[in-house]
Amino acid sequence: MGRGLSRREFIKLGTVGGITLMFARLPAAQAVQVHSGAHSKNWLNTDGSPRYRWDALRKVTGEKVFAYDYRARDLPGWPEQQAHVFFIKATQADRRFEGVDLSLLGSHLQPDRLVLHEDLERDGIHAPDPPDLGPDFYGRHLLTPKGETPSMLGHPVAMLVYEDFERFQVARRRLQFAPEAVLYGEQTGPVPPPPYGAARYVRIGGATPTDPPLYSPMQDAVIWGAFEGDKPAWPKPDDDNPFIPHVVALKHRGGGVTLDSEQVARESGDAMRRGMDAAQAIEQRLEEARADPRKFVLRRQGYSQSIDPCAMEPDNGNAWYDPHTRTLCLITATQSPYEVARVAALMVKDNPRFPVEKIELLTGSTVGYGSKDHSIFPYYAIAACFYGAGRPVRLANTRYDQFQMGMKRHAIDMDVTIAVDRSSGLFDVLKGEYTCNGGGRANFSFSVAQVAATAAQSIYYFPQSDLAGVALSSPAVEAGSMRGYGALQAMTMTEVMVDEIAAELGLDAIELRRRNAQRPGYPNTQGAVPEGDPRNLEMLDRAAAHPLWRNRETDKAAYEAAHPGHRYGLGFAQAQKDYGSGADTGALVLEFDAQGVLAMRHCTQEIGTGATTAQQIMVQRILGKVPDVAVFGITAFEQLPLVSNEIPFTLTQQQQDELARDPYWVPSLLPPMSASNSAYFIGFSTRQAARFLLENTIWPAAQAIWGGGPAGGQLASGDMRMQDLRLVNGGIGGGGMSPIPFEDIARKAHELGLITGVAVHCFSRWQWASAEFDIPGAGLRTLPVDALAVRYGDGAPDEYKRLMTTGGYHFIKRTTVRFPSTDRNRAGVTQYTAAACLVAVDVNTHTGEVRVLKHHSVLDTGMVIVPELVSGQQQGGLAMGIGHALMEDLPLYGDGPGNGTWNFNRYTVPRASDVAVWRQTAEYLPPQSDSSPPKGLAEVVMIPVIPAISNAVAHAIGARFHHFPITPGKIRKALS
Repeated sequence: MGRGLSRREFIKLGTVGGITLMFARLPAAQAVQVHSGAHSKNWLNTDGSPRYRWDALRKVTGEKVFAYDYRARDLPGWPEQQAHVFFIKATQADRRFEGVDLSLLGSHLQPDRLVLHEDLERDGIHAPDPPDLGPDFYGRHLLTPKGETPSMLGHPVAMLVYEDFERFQVARRRLQFAPEAVLYGEQTGPVPPPPYGAARYVRIGGATPTDPPLYSPMQDAVIWGAFEGDKPAWPKPDDDNPFIPHVVALKHRGGGVTLDSEQVARESGDAMRRGMDAAQAIEQRLEEARADPRKFVLRRQGYSQSIDPCAMEPDNGNAWYDPHTRTLCLITATQSPYEVARVAALMVKDNPRFPVEKIELLTGSTVGYGSKDHSIFPYYAIAACFYGAGRPVRLANTRYDQFQMGMKRHAIDMDVTIAVDRSSGLFDVLKGEYTCNGGGRANFSFSVAQVAATAAQSIYYFPQSDLAGVALSSPAVEAGSMRGYGALQAMTMTEVMVDEIAAELGLDAIELRRRNAQRPGYPNTQGAVPEGDPRNLEMLDRAAAHPLWRNRETDKAAYEAAHPGHRYGLGFAQAQKDYGSGADTGALVLEFDAQGVLAMRHCTQEIGTGATTAQQIMVQRILGKVPDVAVFGITAFEQLPLVSNEIPFTLTQQQQDELARDPYWVPSLLPPMSASNSAYFIGFSTRQAARFLLENTIWPAAQAIWGGGPAGGQLASGDMRMQDLRLVNGGIGGGGMSPIPFEDIARKAHELGLITGVAVHCFSRWQWASAEFDIPGAGLRTLPVDALAVRYGDGAPDEYKRLMTTGGYHFIKRTTVRFPSTDRNRAGVTQYTAAACLVAVDVNTHTGEVRVLKHHSVLDTGMVIVPELVSGQQQGGLAMGIGHALMEDLPLYGDGPGNGTWNFNRYTVPRASDVAVWRQTAEYLPPQSDSSPPKGLAEVVMIPVIPAISNAVAHAIGARFHHFPITPGKIRKALS
């Protein structure tokens, strides 16, 4: 089922804990990364624009398959025979687990191996515990020990391994709905892990928005809380030793920080106490506002439900342990292969019973959108493979399994207060507590709680704010990092309350937003100033001018007259969503040969967003052609032999300065595919590589061609400069010069011995790192990259070629480097994308059903790379938002997905008829200039449609909803 894979085709990453990590491409006939390499240009129009996605034909013809579809026999070098495994899972989390009863299977269906916690413990196989992710990130146990209460519903208690598929399949079906297979003892009540964390962001601004604040998290400190039961306990003014949780901060969209509690207390204790004084001052200001008739104070409690991400590929993994070579081979569905390999090495190192010296990870396509980011599932597959008796072991969820143990979007309880001046309509105070239910495994719950708190301001400037993010544990199924990452829930609450305030003040809801929207240079609630112009006012003006908004009252009257028993409502909301993680990286190699064949090796993974298409179009917009050869999902670059401690949030400024003296050190090596990071952050490295070749190769080669011939050629009589270069039909031109095909540029560049290949690595901590490089032939250059390697053309002098000793490249050690200050870890975010949504709904007063009639979106996309990809992400995000607003819902406990009975027969997702698929429109703000970068888009579009629907229902029937989803039963109750 594909060609063999030689050892040379494996890409070595490095070593972790003494274990060599290797990455490999799948055989060349299966998935989008599989098809990486040489390819035709049939996906492009004659003008260079994409006709369809780069991987479109493979998708529609079935050539693109996923990790779920592979068996051992499909993988080069793996054994032909395959073992299979499934879990028995706990459906009660309030009693001690005492064992399993397999009598339902009879004698002929008993597993070849039954694996319990005690077997794993005996064999030294534990849940991974990487130090940078905080304690119990992946839970305390892979399987519940006998005598202990399961930490959550759906937690595995046993693995059943079968060497033949038929018996495996029958046994799994027989135990699918057999809770009696799990034996329980004493009733203990729920015993979830300790609470996951509490963080508080307090800010009191200066006299104007641009004046220095009296207190802010970025200027002073984030306040960390302890717990008294499930309630956060904040530092007290007279406490000399405020409690600091072991994990005091988390990478904004992944990764973690484990710092010394005493050190943090020494450095931030006084600042946190002053922060609590500021919080008390804000509470006093609210009390005064409540007593002041010139003020209006609105307090509401809200709830955003638990949802399933419904990724079409269930979690899966196929792993093989070869004891003879001490090699662990793995193929798994993941958004971050590098992270899986790194954590897998930490999990299996120093195991005397199953010694591992090498890990080979096969990567392919997946679609996860957060559901496969830092999931525990690959490590379950690894644990299972040690019990395959030499066979690869496949662990793959059914749909029931996926509902039972797949990560969920967090349910969040919200308690929010907004104070506003009645005469001016200006907001004064935002106070909120956002409590995330993280279920029984820590994962990124603390991070999600922090993001919810820092995102709650939505598009507004608040002079004073006190926002707390609290992450609690519970017996519910684990919640993870996906689909809005807490911002969706918090901003929805704010936007619904803003509409209610507008009604109280008698103001147009968009006008109230205009008065309070963030302007350029205004800080966020952490005290950081977002990049550039947020363009909130421009978006609000467009929405206000739209016929749906202008005609909402006449449309309502006409619709209701024509549809007795139905109410029409029109709602609006606007949000701005951050993108990026606060430790964003990108790396690639871009090169061409003397015949003009352009090749790119890139770290981008395809997870369904079209990133592999977009990265190629970025190259085309700078160099005039897409790569002829493109390989994606690269997890190591021999041209860039970099090292990293991979925990950029643990660094003090002094530590970073010391580490940065090593020219091979960078704060973080490679990105996961998450946080809407591909267009801007990962694409940043793509654009830097292409621009480097434009400046150092294309321009001098073009000068040489245009300047050839008698009297200095066609170039001599004009004033052509590099900034005059343009992409024209036929190649590179501009300034009145004749176009030059890329092939001629390449030939001349090699002839002159110019740079014909470049490898770059970039890093951002809400600010890009930059470094100086002494480049042979170009001199000292300052670039927004932290690592650089180049390849010289065929005609380069021998002294240059002798430098190309690192993967055929010359790794140029930086002379100086400027990494962003570690203080920017407290900034929260600085990159935002704004989105607005108008939604018209029909409310059936008899059934309570809410039907979306039409909707219009306004998006600030920055420079659009591929319009069709933007449209696809917008439509998909809107469908997710509509589902969240009106139908998707999972009970948290007894009748929830942890009991194993949930599938799409019980869980409702929107269909085309639910999302007004033929009655949706959108407009994109034009970029402010031709140098505007693209913006991260995917998550933001699903946010404003949720509060816009709630606001539309309020316009229709006069009742407001702060608890989601808005179901027919809630509508009927409001109308009764």
